[in-house]
Amino acid sequence: MKKLVSIAALLLIIASFSLFIYRPAKETIIFFPIHPHVTFSEAKTTLQLQPQKRDGKYSLLWSASSSLDRDAYLRQDISLLFADGRLVDRLAKWKTNSQTLTQEKIVAARDSRFFQAISFHHGELHEGEMITSSQTMTSDYLYVIDSPYSPLVSFHRAATQDEKEWQNVLNKTTAEFLRHTSESLLSHFSIQKQQYYSLYLPDLIVYNEQPLPDLSMEKTQEIIGKLWEGLYKSYFLGIKKEDGSILSPIGSTTPLILISKDYSHLLVLTETKDGEKIRLTQQISR
Repeated sequence: MKKLVSIAALLLIIASFSLFIYRPAKETIIFFPIHPHVTFSEAKTTLQLQPQKRDGKYSLLWSASSSLDRDAYLRQDISLLFADGRLVDRLAKWKTNSQTLTQEKIVAARDSRFFQAISFHHGELHEGEMITSSQTMTSDYLYVIDSPYSPLVSFHRAATQDEKEWQNVLNKTTAEFLRHTSESLLSHFSIQKQQYYSLYLPDLIVYNEQPLPDLSMEKTQEIIGKLWEGLYKSYFLGIKKEDGSILSPIGSTTPLILISKDYSHLLVLTETKDGEKIRLTQQISR
């Protein structure tokens, strides 16, 4: 009888270990140490204005795609689209045993807007009992001018004097809106901004190729990977409040990322469409 119990216990341990190593693929993002030799051969995010308006609205073609240099156990891409400082839509796709992901969406809008999209491309790799990952970010932005006094146009970089004036107006409007919102959030949560490196989520793209101040590129990528892991779970899929309820992120303000200068933790601040102030906290491992 004791022998049977011992065998059963051993089988249970083996089964538990196997589940840990070979967990079923699912729609989630989990950071694992970066594989030093696996890279994305291609990754991009694009925003393109479609030529025709319908019912007073214009359309954007928004796409995100990426290709790893080899098959991955799990491939995942997520993308967020902001306009004038608020989230307007999101994209997500995942696939097992694959290299390439492609997704696109038509987004309808009206009025002149400043659009910003940022995507996180992720691959989870299994080699025996070792699990690693590969990651990169891409982004795009687009100014759309929808005025009754001129034809519908879009541009990435202003070329004419009229476009430069519109760009200045849209940049100023977005910046002022985010500044006002951020000051309100910092005051509400009694946060001393001088203790943090601060940036808005679309600006995170600059750390694709350069490290955070006084950090290695390896540690920077770890912080970014874990940040996106947390953003996916607690923002992208729905904003998790302290009481456990879930709010849609659509209409929320562009997340303000605050990374403590001692690299002990980071904060994500946003305000929901209904005006509720949200703070997400993530500890940074030493």
